[in-house]
Amino acid sequence: MNSKQIIMFGLVVGSTVGGFIPNLWGAGSFSFSSIFLSAIGAIVGIYIGYKVTR
Repeated sequence: MNSKQIIMFGLVVGSTVGGFIPNLWGAGSFSFSSIFLSAIGAIVGIYIGYKVTR
């Protein structure tokens, strides 16, 4: 896998995990916390993917 694919994989996994976390306390899938944590998870996933490729 090249670096772009690994970074994109981190983005997808991070945003998915971040979006599911609010479901643990009963928030909806389209709640503000779900969308916010999905964005945070995407940023963290991109960062981790970048660090893995370097």
